[in-house]
Amino acid sequence: MNFVKRAGLSLWARKGKTLITLFTFLVISAMVLAGVLINEATAQAEEKARRSVGAEVNLDMDFSQLGAGGGGGGGGGGGMMAPRISAATADKLGDLPPVQKHNYSMFDAVTLKGGVELDTEGGPADASTGLKPNQTMATGILDSGLLSDFRSGRFELLSGRHITAADKDKKQVLLEERLAEKNGIEAGDKITLGAMVGKAEADFTVAGIYRNPSPSTELDPEHLLNPANLLYATVGALAGLGTESGEPLQVGKATFLLNDADELGTFKAQARKVAGAELDGFKLDANDKAIRQMTGPLKSISSTATLAMWLIGLAGATVLALLINLAVKQRRKEYGVLLAMGEHKGRLIAQQALEIVAVAVVAIGLSSLFTQSLTQSAGQSLLGREAADAQRKLDSWQAPPPGSTGLDQGIDPNDEPVENADPIDRITVRLDLADLATVGGVGLGIGLLATALPAASVLRLSPRTILTKGK
Repeated sequence: MNFVKRAGLSLWARKGKTLITLFTFLVISAMVLAGVLINEATAQAEEKARRSVGAEVNLDMDFSQLGAGGGGGGGGGGGMMAPRISAATADKLGDLPPVQKHNYSMFDAVTLKGGVELDTEGGPADASTGLKPNQTMATGILDSGLLSDFRSGRFELLSGRHITAADKDKKQVLLEERLAEKNGIEAGDKITLGAMVGKAEADFTVAGIYRNPSPSTELDPEHLLNPANLLYATVGALAGLGTESGEPLQVGKATFLLNDADELGTFKAQARKVAGAELDGFKLDANDKAIRQMTGPLKSISSTATLAMWLIGLAGATVLALLINLAVKQRRKEYGVLLAMGEHKGRLIAQQALEIVAVAVVAIGLSSLFTQSLTQSAGQSLLGREAADAQRKLDSWQAPPPGSTGLDQGIDPNDEPVENADPIDRITVRLDLADLATVGGVGLGIGLLATALPAASVLRLSPRTILTKGK
């Protein structure tokens, strides 16, 4: 009799055992498929989040090198001196293929002249700033639109326009709305800024007015000043106020937006090759804090689903192997008769494998009918709880008081939540042929392995031994 027909008759004749094997395979298939679907859905959601945030790389001081005495950078000087890198080199890094846009900044104190007065609602600056009356801090930037506060939506440009790289050496400035209202200044007006030390001064055009939501009574944590008084100016013009003519522009930090987060390694290698020793004292770090904040719940449910998939899959495979081993031993006489009649051992193994394959195909087909909707419901419920827990932790974070790092109070400033980066609380589960192929390969592999081991132990014996030895 053809072994294919014999396999069908065998499955039909042993309905109870066939149904038990089918149920076991169905559980294995459903769990493996659910794990594959959740991992795929979370990977897609994470990739979407990564692309929405963008790949941001910060060039900033490496305190580990500074602590070891490596002042480095373009500033020379050594010791604990903050490293500097030339703006020309930063521009070269910004022109590398992986980079979409770049920005860099410097800080300096300026004096407001021409009758322009500071906003004093929040009181005078902290005494530790060393600023004189009507002096404030200005940030020299290449492109204000690339600042994280503007990109996240925390700062809002109310009128005028952003400072761009095309304005690098033009005298342009952005004012906060409270300072502008106090002095009746609008976009397009001119104000006079003077150097902190010396008589150098220049007229700057107000490119735009922006809004910082921080109250005047809440000092800026970096400069300990009323946030209403902080200015953004073109980096070249601001540097010109405090440096001698002809001195090359130096900056202390830079930001690079990559086309793709996967190009981080390539960018770092190319940057080191282009900048060379100028990068001494600096580090290139990917600012993936927003991505980690958004995708934390995704990683949690992905690891949970993977663990459950392996545990239930291994347990099911063990049960399946025991069932097949028992079935094969109970068919010793059947095998002995067939071998005595001249049947090849290979065809007997093929028959047993075919029976398992038939059951596995039916189980995988059945699992595909309900696993997608079940996984969507279960995965969404689990993700919703994880996202809610993550959001509660973000909402409970409190910033340290002005003038304090917070470390003495058990507050880590690095834990401050990123604005507009809420934890992802939704996934979309989709089933495709590739997923079924993956599950089919895993299921068939488990079934064939479970079949081969007990079948091989029986077929090592001769037909005479099988028929006379019994159980």
